[in-house]
Amino acid sequence: MCMPLRALLLGALLSALANPVRAQQDVRIGAAHFPPYTVRPENGEDFGLLPELAAALNRLQSTYRFVLVPTSIPRRFQDFAQGRTDMAIFENPAWGWQGIPHVSVDMRLEDAEVFVARRESGRDQRYFADLTGKRLALFSGYHYAFAQFEADPQRLARDWHATVTYSHDSNLQMVLRGRTDIALVTRSYLSDYLRRNPEIAGDYLVSERIDQVYHHYALLRPGAPISGEQFALYLKQLEENGELEKIFEPYRISVLGFEPVPAVVHPPAP
Repeated sequence: MCMPLRALLLGALLSALANPVRAQQDVRIGAAHFPPYTVRPENGEDFGLLPELAAALNRLQSTYRFVLVPTSIPRRFQDFAQGRTDMAIFENPAWGWQGIPHVSVDMRLEDAEVFVARRESGRDQRYFADLTGKRLALFSGYHYAFAQFEADPQRLARDWHATVTYSHDSNLQMVLRGRTDIALVTRSYLSDYLRRNPEIAGDYLVSERIDQVYHHYALLRPGAPISGEQFALYLKQLEENGELEKIFEPYRISVLGFEPVPAVVHPPAP
């Protein structure tokens, strides 16, 4: 009676020794405060689209553990280059990454930057055609197409009468109070803001003019635990099981659908 059980336990032990459980590899994603992608409250854990995406990736598979590492918009380049982070997500290879070796993966997601003014009698879409002389509210560290992607706060203040802050909420409130004329806000953030504040949604005039379309990429550090091809495969699986749509479409971020687009190495090998 005891022998079969003993043999069974021995067989299980030998199998475990022959096929050891591999520990999950951590993939460190830089998380900079920029709502609604990453929201960093004064007390408590980060929330937003990046934490939701990381959680979905962790539910999908067990080989890697995607973890968020706090950084900032200006510091994220240094953290990535020095190996403190393995990935930067919701980026574009043209946003200051040109001299930093990386692999880019097209995430097939698109957001946009729009102009927002206070709704007034006689004011229409023509108000957004010319920014000359208008006071702008901008988000610190971000690159804007109208300013040739200049991100330096002093130059933006000098050349564009810009007030540069770390809060979209503050920028939109300054517009209503008449302290600035136009705020530039991501379409995703504006959708969330108006959903949270429906009583003032009609007080804003939103431009049909788009400053820029954000076509999002993931950037991977050379030597990162995960390859660009493997990460792209996980994104495709999240699209197929409906997770990407569930996370992003409520924020008016377009899920374009995956095509066989290979990861690209930057800078290219000589």
